Amino acid sequence: MKYNFITIEGNIGAGKTTLARLLSKHYNARLILEEFAENPFLPKFYENKQQYAFPLELFFMAERYKQLKDLLQTKDLFQNITISDYLFTKCLLFAKVNLPEQEFLLYQKLFDIINPQLIQPDLLLYLHAPIPKLKDNIKKRNRPYERSITSEYLLSLQETYTQYIRQHPVKTLFIDVTDADFLGNEKHFQVVLDALDHEFKNGQNYLTLP
Repeated sequence: MKYNFITIEGNIGAGKTTLARLLSKHYNARLILEEFAENPFLPKFYENKQQYAFPLELFFMAERYKQLKDLLQTKDLFQNITISDYLFTKCLLFAKVNLPEQEFLLYQKLFDIINPQLIQPDLLLYLHAPIPKLKDNIKKRNRPYERSITSEYLLSLQETYTQYIRQHPVKTLFIDVTDADFLGNEKHFQVVLDALDHEFKNGQNYLTLP
């Protein structure tokens, strides 16, 4: 396997954590999962976005920074590979969608101070799914505070992610997961494993599942 630090990203409900767990188990890798349930502002945000967006995003940024900083600076002699189900830049992308302009500019200043202190992934796996698929996945996992997520909100996040990937030279493997079933279809998971044996160029690279 060509990469020591792999990050998986995608919209809400794209299947990031499922793939991260599978890869971690396969490679006996250290696993970093976002602790979103610890954010006390998350349920309140979906009830009143205008009031709670800024504290929500600040809490997420602080927690993600602490988690990545602690884990990535602690070497594990038995686990040379690290798999994460979020990219720290996710902070900025969600803030861009959720915050009004003046609050976003302040948030961006804080992000720009913190981000250079973190190790960046060797490869970003971006899982892309159409909005109906995301809505279906969100419904299946049945988290009460996610029931109010709209298609419009998911589309805004999708567009923000896509714009970021197009504009930044992050080494990215773009995977269409419209019909993906990494748990139930071994061929889908094997295609990803085979891809990770290859060296990709900076920028966008594409992977098609069978």
